[in-house]
Amino acid sequence: MNTFEIKKDIYWVGAIDWDLRDFHGYSTERGSTYNAFLVMDEKTALMDTVKSTMTGELFSRIRKVLPSGKLDYLVLNHAEMDHSGSLPDVFREFRPDRIICSPPCRDAIVEHFGRHDWPFQVVRTGDSLSLGKKTVRFIETKMLHWPDSMFSYLEEDRLLISSDAFGQHYATGERFDDEVDQSELIRQSAKYYANIILPYSALVTRLLVNVKAMGIQIDMIAPDHGLIWRKGAGNIIKAYSGWAEQKTKSKAVVAYDTMWGSTARMANAVADGLISEGVEVKAADLKGWHRSDVMTELLDSGAFLLGSPTLNNGYLPRIADLICYARGLKPLNKVGASFGSYGWGGEAVKLMNEDLQNMKVAVVDEGVRVKYVPEEEDLEKCRQLGERVGRSLRDRLDR
Repeated sequence: MNTFEIKKDIYWVGAIDWDLRDFHGYSTERGSTYNAFLVMDEKTALMDTVKSTMTGELFSRIRKVLPSGKLDYLVLNHAEMDHSGSLPDVFREFRPDRIICSPPCRDAIVEHFGRHDWPFQVVRTGDSLSLGKKTVRFIETKMLHWPDSMFSYLEEDRLLISSDAFGQHYATGERFDDEVDQSELIRQSAKYYANIILPYSALVTRLLVNVKAMGIQIDMIAPDHGLIWRKGAGNIIKAYSGWAEQKTKSKAVVAYDTMWGSTARMANAVADGLISEGVEVKAADLKGWHRSDVMTELLDSGAFLLGSPTLNNGYLPRIADLICYARGLKPLNKVGASFGSYGWGGEAVKLMNEDLQNMKVAVVDEGVRVKYVPEEEDLEKCRQLGERVGRSLRDRLDR
């Protein structure tokens, strides 16, 4: 098992999960990594562990760097099982003198593993730990994205070990951001933000302000998933700042499902209307689009439109799935509308508009309903709906 020295005497000893394809309902088509870091100094410290199924990889890499087999400290930045799952095995094998974590992290670990007897040392923002030549400062990052989350900052190395922030689900043999395709890296970073960090955007903004006020100098960011930011630390911080503000552009997501093709034809006409107003369009047929990819496109979109025929006095299940998922992620600063075909009831459009409004989407109008198969005049109404949404978006962006 290869290890990587990411800075002098600091080693990546994590695991690569090539086959991961789903993470809490988020499609991870590129797999993931569970990053852990071993700091070698007068005292040794392991920063985080890995998913329990990857314990063997973690152990093999640690043993290459730590022949004594003895840890002084185990720092847990986050209690979620993809970072603490192998904790019992690590404790038994490497016998750390102290488990360093935030107060909520200690509580979560005790509740999960039932081990009140482990040697916990609770730390809070501003606390530090001397390893000899290296000093670790701790910054609590509550609800980014769990109550227990924190950063560990190695002062002398200007290295921020950032837990789940600034990460990507991206399995590669490379360890650093400058070693991979940059467009794919930023896409995976945006997808990670849109599907995990987005609901906590206000906290991200506050954290970035606080970190700047602390005067922390960051040369490298090492998240717990994906590539380490060796060259682009400033770029990903800037990206997070923009994503946290939920800045949008002249772009629309038209997400729809169709029964016999009528709503699909309507979706195409709505898209045409948006395009005629200079709006970039992502038309997402939910038979082929995963909910998490829709959310990724929605991250910087200024418009969100939904289309579904009526089924059982409601809408199709894939639309219900997307609405439930999107509502939890709390996208902001959107305009929108709904459309769909029906046979006799036609409730779907009204219900979708209500759901959009509940998500704080500014609904442009009552939308378009078409009985059975759309005629050309119906498709023209759909094009006009797209135009109205496009103009509303343009007006909002011009303010």
